[in-house]
Amino acid sequence: MSNLRMIKAKFKKSWYRLKNYLSNYVYTKNLTYEHTCDILLEPLFKIVDKYTAIFGKIMVILVIVLTTFVVTIAYWIGVPYWWNNNKLLTVFLLIFGNWLLINVIFHYYMGVTTPPGFPSSNCLIYNDVTICKKCDSPKPPRTHHCSICNKCILKMDHHCPWINNCVGFYNHRYFFLYMVYMTLGSLFLITFGADIVFTEVFYKEEDPVGHPIKVNTSLPKADWVITFQDEYENHNFDIDHVAEWRFWCIMVITFITCGVFIALAILTMWHGLLISYGETSIEGHINKFETERLSAINFEYVNVYDYGMKMNWIIFLGLHSGRNWRHIVFPSTHKPIGNGFIWPTKNDIFEVFYYYKQ
Repeated sequence: MSNLRMIKAKFKKSWYRLKNYLSNYVYTKNLTYEHTCDILLEPLFKIVDKYTAIFGKIMVILVIVLTTFVVTIAYWIGVPYWWNNNKLLTVFLLIFGNWLLINVIFHYYMGVTTPPGFPSSNCLIYNDVTICKKCDSPKPPRTHHCSICNKCILKMDHHCPWINNCVGFYNHRYFFLYMVYMTLGSLFLITFGADIVFTEVFYKEEDPVGHPIKVNTSLPKADWVITFQDEYENHNFDIDHVAEWRFWCIMVITFITCGVFIALAILTMWHGLLISYGETSIEGHINKFETERLSAINFEYVNVYDYGMKMNWIIFLGLHSGRNWRHIVFPSTHKPIGNGFIWPTKNDIFEVFYYYKQ
């Protein structure tokens, strides 16, 4: 029993020493349990963030390799197949497919290379701001700190390892349209590749069992005997490597396109709903929590950045200053409204929008 008390006393003494050390380290006297856990786990978080950044570069290379592989197989197998079946349809498929491919490449490249937007001390911020605990600098509305980039991101949605970049104010449109065109491209390949799969995989004619036999009918029927050994010795078995590669390429591209279509279709619809409600992924969780919290005390939570579905999409797609659907259907590098520092509320958005429209 005395030993147990000694261990407990040593543990308590060590805890107070650690607490005093951490209190001096973070310059605060009121050190909470949650704050202590954050400090102790901070090295682990840094390791995870570091390897996430490295893993993001691998993901970008993987996207490029898989996209190149799928496009190569589509040209190698798909184009000749449809050209032999319907030349006019093939011309349409080439035009439509390359339009999708150009948009996929453009929006992915812009999503990877375009900075999401970072707060700057040179810009005036008129709204109420908070101080970022990590950067120790002013944080404009809708701005959040990314632990992987180790920066505050304007209108941060999330950090995407597939583009090795944060999705924020300046590249959110590129990221979303990449998902849209990638989903349409996958659906395009599935639709016009289904006939190839059924023809060359499921309903492929099997070769006849056995080997061809030539019989010299001039001989007596008693001599019409040929053994498998005789035929095996005189027959060369040639493996069609091209057909084998063709089969496996069709199977692999089928699994890739189906998997990409299912995953991106769900993700695209979810982000589309968030955009319709005037939210980012982070704000979606915050607004849901605040709605439940305030409803419990008979209050209604109002998202001041929800300008209505139509206006939310117009602002998100940057359709101002004479821009229209052509800047969405075709690649465009136009920037969103504003600078990401100042966000009007739903009451004065129309005045701001029509100012930019003029």
